[in-house]
Amino acid sequence: MQTVNIHEAKTHLSRLVERAAAGEEVIIAKAGKPMARLAPLENPVQKKREPGALRGKIWMAEDFDAPMSAEELAAWHDAPIFPHD
Repeated sequence: MQTVNIHEAKTHLSRLVERAAAGEEVIIAKAGKPMARLAPLENPVQKKREPGALRGKIWMAEDFDAPMSAEELAAWHDAPIFPHD
């Protein structure tokens, strides 16, 4: 277990977080008095994604990937977010 002062903790926070994530506890002190503890999470949540978990919750039209009509393409390409050069 390492003890660091607040100034050092602010200066090297990323490094201290990496050490905590690796399993080391770090005590942060102010004027030599321990004030806080930086420690690793007990069980970081890493949920496994399951295929088909959203089945029946998402709906797509049968023609969602059908080609756009000429009118739709013109509206898309002439939209103000795509200004002509």
